[in-house]
Amino acid sequence: MVKQPDIVIIGSGIGGATVASALAGSGARVAILERGEHLPDTPETRSYRSIFVDGHFRPKEMWREPDGTAFNPGNFYFVGGNSKLFGAVLLRYRAEDFTEMQHLGGISPAWPFPYEELEPWYGKAERLFEVRGELGQDPTEPTHSTPYSHGPVPDEPAIARARAELKSQGLHPATLPLGVDIDAWLAGGRTPWDGFPNTGKGKKDAETASLAVALKDPNIELITSAYVETLEAGPGGRIEAVHYTHKGERKRLSPKLVILSAGAINSAAILLRSGGGKGLANHSDQVGRNFMNHNCSAMLAINPFRRNDSVYQKTLMLNDYYLTGGRDGLPLGNVQLLGKINGDILKANAPRYAPRFALDFMAGHAVDWYMMTEDLPNPESRIMVDGKGIIMQWRRSNMEALSGLEAKMRGHFKAAGYPIVLSQPFDKRTPSHQCGTVRMGNDPATAPLDIHCRVFDHQNLFVVDASCLPTSAAVNPALTVAAQALRVADHIVTKDLAA
Repeated sequence: MVKQPDIVIIGSGIGGATVASALAGSGARVAILERGEHLPDTPETRSYRSIFVDGHFRPKEMWREPDGTAFNPGNFYFVGGNSKLFGAVLLRYRAEDFTEMQHLGGISPAWPFPYEELEPWYGKAERLFEVRGELGQDPTEPTHSTPYSHGPVPDEPAIARARAELKSQGLHPATLPLGVDIDAWLAGGRTPWDGFPNTGKGKKDAETASLAVALKDPNIELITSAYVETLEAGPGGRIEAVHYTHKGERKRLSPKLVILSAGAINSAAILLRSGGGKGLANHSDQVGRNFMNHNCSAMLAINPFRRNDSVYQKTLMLNDYYLTGGRDGLPLGNVQLLGKINGDILKANAPRYAPRFALDFMAGHAVDWYMMTEDLPNPESRIMVDGKGIIMQWRRSNMEALSGLEAKMRGHFKAAGYPIVLSQPFDKRTPSHQCGTVRMGNDPATAPLDIHCRVFDHQNLFVVDASCLPTSAAVNPALTVAAQALRVADHIVTKDLAA
């Protein structure tokens, strides 16, 4: 790109790539800066051991807790961002998630606009990501003005049996909406897709769905190995430059608009590093605050007399306890299947003395579930930076909901014929849907962004990724991020580019 771009997008994950897809054809010159490279198609992409034991795709960097304890985060730096290894679950937030809700751990605040505002953009995002699904099974399902354009990914035999067992208890098991062409995925190797890298073989992620559309426009350019360090604001508040390192060389771009889409952790970190270390977009003192990361646990329902020979498994969810079920009828959360585990995954999380044959037996006789409950926004749950890097101060909330959901499902699984039910919570090394650090709102005193993700303090800066979400809800956020990205892009095209 010889000329300075009109727009710089920082990050090629769900937010950045989806904004770019909707800017295609607008006539704007767009440069997408991505710190990673394309994920290569190597034997490690289908290796349980490489992924879950050796951590082959994990980043080299370390983050810290406030006391200085270092840990290796589970974020991924590739073209397509964290979506390269996501479970491809593309669920809408429930309509109630946009309203103020009382939870066991406190209040989940209302969004600055209702579900109905985002509903048509959800439909557009579902078409972009070629979502496979089926309506009418889930009692919490919000209104859909458009149907899924593809039928659901089919249950494997053991999962069809589990669906029937749960249904016989009066529950409402429902099909997960998935961005997966199952035939194309299995043609690349017989593994689950959940947690496995996508190298173009059947899973729709930010690269294979959104970015593929964007890069058909010759005015849109992807620059990889481009690590953005800071943004520079002028006296009037406009962002005048993006400073980044490209393959060891310091560089600078001066676009008309900047769209920050580096993810909930790194978008906040870039803003906090900027302004000579004083930070940008932070008149409200909310940048980096209200960090949320779903409360999650894995639950294995084991029948030692019945094998589960599923390959991919992840086709079923349960929302009977999403809006109720807790103390005083308060919400608990979402239950969905994990991708099929094996002994390597169990070995990575089991005591060293656990014999491998026992772990293999457990994995072969288990149906593997994922419990997910809402983490509530808290200003003291936050991301900070210093000269050494990123500091994560995660103040977990609403944990009573997770233990309540586990108790409910433990009872259901035992009643369904699984006498052994084991669970283990996920920790900070697992990026369980990080969000909320640069949130939207109507009041610049309490939120950095307006309802179109424009920064109140800098009129040519947008933040479009999971950091903009005011609440985490208790479902996977990817589709909500994509829907809002399409909504924001439409606003940019009609308001900013048309001016």
